[in-house]
Amino acid sequence: MIELDELKSMISAYEEPLEELRGSLDIAGKKRRLEELEKKMESPDFWENPEESQEVTKEVKALRDTLEAMEGLSGHFEDVILLIEMADEENDRSMLKEIEREISSFEEKYEALRIETLLSGEYDKNSAIVTLHAGAGGTESCDWANMLYRMYTRWSEQKGFSITVLDYQAGDITGIKAITFEVNGANAYGYLKSEKGVHRLVRISPFNSAGKRQTSFASCDVVPDIEEEIDVEINEDDLKIDTYRASGAGGQHVNKTSSAIRITHLPTGIVVQCQNERSQFSNKEKAMQMLKAKLYLIKQQEQADKVSGIRGEVKEIGFGNQIRSYIMQPYTLVKDHRTNVENGNVTAVLDGALDTFMNAYLKQLSLG
Repeated sequence: MIELDELKSMISAYEEPLEELRGSLDIAGKKRRLEELEKKMESPDFWENPEESQEVTKEVKALRDTLEAMEGLSGHFEDVILLIEMADEENDRSMLKEIEREISSFEEKYEALRIETLLSGEYDKNSAIVTLHAGAGGTESCDWANMLYRMYTRWSEQKGFSITVLDYQAGDITGIKAITFEVNGANAYGYLKSEKGVHRLVRISPFNSAGKRQTSFASCDVVPDIEEEIDVEINEDDLKIDTYRASGAGGQHVNKTSSAIRITHLPTGIVVQCQNERSQFSNKEKAMQMLKAKLYLIKQQEQADKVSGIRGEVKEIGFGNQIRSYIMQPYTLVKDHRTNVENGNVTAVLDGALDTFMNAYLKQLSLG
């Protein structure tokens, strides 16, 4: 059992970092901004502009969440100090395990909030648009894409984010061939950009009567939802625009009218699709917004003279290209091949326990 003096040193070591975190998060500035927005919301004509009021309420929620998290963390720190003082005064060793648990809980909360300071990219605070594609493997890969969609749905629910399906293509037998969905919430893109790449699953196939081990692949692409006008020139001659009938999840006109839109940008091969909006015009507008976001980020990355674009190298969705492996047989392990972070509880990860992987990726990015 860890002795009291050691526990005291462990928590005391956080006193200075806690103040640094307060400064990094600009808590004072966030308080001023919150007061300013709350006054704005009290205005009688605040709700007359729905788009602006929605953006303000979203920002207010994000500010309150950060301030409450910082306040809670500071309170937790004080509580642990108080517990140590009580244990010291009463010479009560029975409290040591409780203090150790509280310090561990504090450290987890501190780390989660510290990660927020790493979300400093231009669009990290934005919502995210995620596209999943089943890779080689037919039914197996379609099922795997569906499992990934469920995983991101669970993670989003845990974060208090909402999901809107923009495009959906069902598998021939089961699962999903492709799906595009929007994750709405503060910093959604900042976190989810870590998921961009090929994901590999190894398991005993439920679709194979011989019970053989099967490897499946699915790709994940992530772009920020950039609502403001983006300075990207697109030549209409470079676009191939197709209409088709909406199907599967979402869409007011499912199987009734050809309102869904698919846009192919011929020079880059980028394909974007949307079927969720009320009209063909709205679907085209949303698809163009997605295309502009992708092209803008590629342009940014090229200007930074990086080897590959922000979209990532266009790799085959198969062996050797995966960023993360999810192994269910002959042992259980999820391993991120970029950071070497591992988790033996595959079920928990598939239920949305992704923060460890995301945080490690963000730390690696911050180190350059």
